[in-house]
Amino acid sequence: MMDQKTYVPRQPRVVAIGGGTGLSTMLRGLKKYTSRITAIVTVADDGGGSGVLREELGMLPPGDVRNCICALANTEPTMEQLMNYRFHDGRLSGQSLGNLMLAALDDLSDSFEEAVRRMSDVLAITGRVLPVSNENVNLVAEFDDGSSVVGESKIYGVKHGTDKRIERVRLVPERPAPVPEALDAIAHADLLVIGPGSLYTSIMPNLITRDIAKAVADSKALKVYVLNVMTQDGETEGYTASDHIKALFDHSGERLFNLCLANSLPIPESLRERYAREGAEPVKLDAEALQKLGVEVFHAPVAKFSVEHVRHDPETLARELMWIYRARAETQVYG
Repeated sequence: MMDQKTYVPRQPRVVAIGGGTGLSTMLRGLKKYTSRITAIVTVADDGGGSGVLREELGMLPPGDVRNCICALANTEPTMEQLMNYRFHDGRLSGQSLGNLMLAALDDLSDSFEEAVRRMSDVLAITGRVLPVSNENVNLVAEFDDGSSVVGESKIYGVKHGTDKRIERVRLVPERPAPVPEALDAIAHADLLVIGPGSLYTSIMPNLITRDIAKAVADSKALKVYVLNVMTQDGETEGYTASDHIKALFDHSGERLFNLCLANSLPIPESLRERYAREGAEPVKLDAEALQKLGVEVFHAPVAKFSVEHVRHDPETLARELMWIYRARAETQVYG
């Protein structure tokens, strides 16, 4: 009989927590390694087409969830194009077809979670996508000058171009109830990944949902934080790696992880200059501060460059995460 402590599942149960484009990008790579994926997605977005549907229909924001469903979908390219197609004219201008489909399913279902499951079934996705909560929440940012703003989409406008620093974010109502399946997935995960994504608006809303941070801290999974490659204008200007991690630990009240995956590729000068004009720069790895936080950093070439943007490369990111998992999994205990 194989020793329980050295058993490494061929297809590990992976839980990924976040939102925005970062989470969906990573999922595209992870699904090539395992079908046992659970994506736990923020529901605090109130901007763009999601914000319009949220305001007019009273539903939870579908955009981040839709992106994750599309990332895990096993469909023809045409279907993915349809899901992400945005109307350009009339009252539907700015809306994606996928958002409207989720809106219809939400109307036909008893909860947003059920609507997400039904769309996931239609598209035969690998794994599953869960909203972190079924409750209608708003994100509040409090700044170090004593000011505050309600609404995820408004944080950039209040902070951009100022010396303000986000001191705390919270949800209204505070500590909403999580989807039970999210807690169960975290408890049974083999590999738990936090990020990549916007620190305060994509990752943090999940962790300040009731019981989520404690479930992450208590999980026996191998836990890895994927550090953003660049700081984010209007959110994390001037933040080092330890600033990101300290904010996560402070908000959750837990020491959530001890491993961090960071990009090792140098950023092309043309992109550095472009981001600098927006007040962003590569996230600096302050090794001494990270050591004091008890976080070990893995360096890997996980960035991908285009003419305009720096992003994580989905295939490389997934490969490096699985390498870390395989290399360290013998120290974990699986049921």
